[in-house]
Order: sequence, then C-alpha cells, then structure tokens
Amino acid sequence: MGGAVSAGEDNDDLIDNLKDAQYIRTDRVEQAFRAIDRGDYYLDGYRENAYKDLAWKHGNIHLSAPCIYSEVMEALKLQQGLSFLNLGSGTGYLSTMVGLIIGPFGVNHGVELHKDVVEYAKERRDDFIKNSDSFDRFEFCEPHFVVGNCLEISSDSHQYDRIYCGAGVQKDHENYMKILLKVGGILVMPIEDQLTQIIRTGQSSWESKNILAVSFAPLVPQSRTDGCKPEAVVLPPLSVRSLQDLARIYIRRTLRNLTNEEQPANNNTQRSSQKRKRRRCRRRRRRINTYVFVGNQLIPQPMDSEEDECIEEESKEEEQEKDTEPVKPEEPRVNHLRDKILSLPLPESLKAYLLFYREK
Repeated sequence: MGGAVSAGEDNDDLIDNLKDAQYIRTDRVEQAFRAIDRGDYYLDGYRENAYKDLAWKHGNIHLSAPCIYSEVMEALKLQQGLSFLNLGSGTGYLSTMVGLIIGPFGVNHGVELHKDVVEYAKERRDDFIKNSDSFDRFEFCEPHFVVGNCLEISSDSHQYDRIYCGAGVQKDHENYMKILLKVGGILVMPIEDQLTQIIRTGQSSWESKNILAVSFAPLVPQSRTDGCKPEAVVLPPLSVRSLQDLARIYIRRTLRNLTNEEQPANNNTQRSSQKRKRRRCRRRRRRINTYVFVGNQLIPQPMDSEEDECIEEESKEEEQEKDTEPVKPEEPRVNHLRDKILSLPLPESLKAYLLFYREK
C-alpha cells in the first residue's frame, strides 16, 4: 500500500511531498512528522527505502506507507492531554509522533503481538529520547508498549480518547474495538478495505466515515488449542506523575518559552519547502500514419494525435538565484534549551536530571 506521492531524498523532502499531495493538512501533524525521521525506524541496510511512499516489512517488523500514517494522524484529531491506544503498535514510529502532540499529561499505550518487535520499539523510543534534538523542542508523552494479542485485552481495561488499529478488522470485531473508546473519542481502523474514522457520540451511538481505500493484513486471532483460554492482555496502568517529574516538566517548559522569546527566528519547527523544479505539461499534436485495406491494396491514412508532454523546469527567479548565489551548506540546528540549562548556576546532577541524562 502506498506510492501516492513521489519519493523524497530525505525526511523533510518526503514531508514536502505529503503536504503537496494534501495528505498532511495541519501544522501540528506536519511538525510531528518532521521531528521524527522515518529512516531511524528502518533496519541498517534498508534506510534507502525510508523516504518512499511505500510500506516496508522485514520479518515481524513492519511500517505502513507514509500516506497512510498521514491520514491516520489527521483523522485522530490529536490534542494535548488525550489518552491514546495503538493496537498493533509495531516499531513505535506512529506512537512517538503521537507523543509529541498529546504532551506529558497524555497517555500513550501500545499493544504488539510480537515480543521482538516490542523490544525493537523500545530501543527506537529510548534512542529518540537520548539522541534526538526534537525531544528538547517538544513536550513528550513517552509511549509504553506491552506484548499481547489486541483481541484479548482484559474486559476491565480503561477506555481511551483516541485509538488506532494497524491491522485489518473483521466486522465481527468492530464492536469489541468500539467498547475501548470513551464517549467523544475517535477510533481509526481499517474495516473491509476502508480506513475508517469512528466517533463515539454517546453510550450507544456512533458516527462513521470512510477515509481511504487500503489493504491491511488482518488481525491475528489467538489460537485456542486444547480448549485453554488465552491469557488476557493487561494494559499499562494510568500512573500519576511524581512531584519531582512535574517540576522538571514545568522548569523545561519555562526555559523553552524563554529561549523561544530570545531566539524568535528559531521558534519554528517547520521547514519552508525547498524550491523544487516545477512540472509543466503541454499538449503536443503529432501526425501519425495508420493503414487500411482498400480492395487488395494497403493505403496509408494520415491522422492527427494529441498527447501530453510533461517537462520539469525552473522559474527565471530560481535560475537567476542559481547563477548569482553560491550554495551554502545548511547550518546545524542549535539546541537552545540544552544550552540554556547548561548555563544555569545549578549543581551538575540537577542539570543532568533536567536534561533527562542526555549526553548530546
């Protein structure tokens, strides 16, 4: 599934293409996509495929096409403080982007069938927290993943504001998914080859809307050999943050706002789209010969044919800029929050705590 947009050279180029094709339509979703490099979720040796609008699978590890994730993120209508459940959470790529939007007072849980994939998702999450500058530009709700079959979630589990299922849902499992959703919540899942948005409008009322034609592998039902009842999946508890953790969140928020005021030019996590060649199509008339039989003779019959000829061209302004301005290497982004924390007259242990013990 995928291939709806052109391949990009890097993550930003891919996001530009998704915006141009109207898969990404809101600033909030765009910022989350730019902050998380899709290539970081590919295994070594496969990264060259990361910026194509295609799904990717290697063993149990799977990523949906970028156009699918874009539509899902837009359909979920995420806000700060919401609770989110990802059924079939995979690599954690989507959950990490969601965590940047719902913020530190949200809930971010994932259920994944394969233990090796959960371990991989935790590695990717920890690497993001430790090494990505995007972690300091956003307030983050860390995703928590559990191993299990999402069709076997404990019946006394709490409900969520937003739910996404990353596998095909059969009609007889639709109500099971709906029960996990709070009133006013949004569920996005593929049903009968349609990515569908379902809004719970009351205790027993729903509104559904088809978003996109898709093809997903179906959910894997739990095997019930020997008449044994499968083990229920227990979701992570809804924990309350400690006073120490709350203090860190608010100190970092205050310092981030201060640095944004001091560095207004750097207070924009979106990248202005690079100037790319414009694609211009024109109708070209061409004369071709066809042949018809008249009696026993083959007579040429001239015909006019029209076809579209598409070429890529640069505007005059771009050509002038290319001739007059040397290409400047892109300057590395400065982590102003980190610099601000390190400049404070605080004990080194407290600075390390405020930095989440990140070494970069």
